[in-house]
Amino acid sequence: MTHLVGLRGADCIRLAVNLAALLVVSSAVAADADNGERLARRWCASCHVVAADQRGTTGEAPPFATIAKQPDFAAPKLAFFLLDPHPKMPSMQLSRTEAADLAAYIATLK
Repeated sequence: MTHLVGLRGADCIRLAVNLAALLVVSSAVAADADNGERLARRWCASCHVVAADQRGTTGEAPPFATIAKQPDFAAPKLAFFLLDPHPKMPSMQLSRTEAADLAAYIATLK
């Protein structure tokens, strides 16, 4: 624990995010990308392009393929983010399993 004493605020936040992402790793490993696609079509398609066959969105949110191709993309980090989405996203109340499934689906779009 003495190693944590010298951490600055940003380092603590980064550490907390990484630790939280590790908590969902086991869910992400066993994640169901097919269920994630179903969730994406139901919850996300009004704002994001979630599949190649999709026609139209609000245009305000990045396509899922773009998210998947980000250099720092990691399904566990995304699953953790989805459990507490940013203000512009609706409160979807996803379970850990659903968040991992959705992140696994997005990872297939690389």
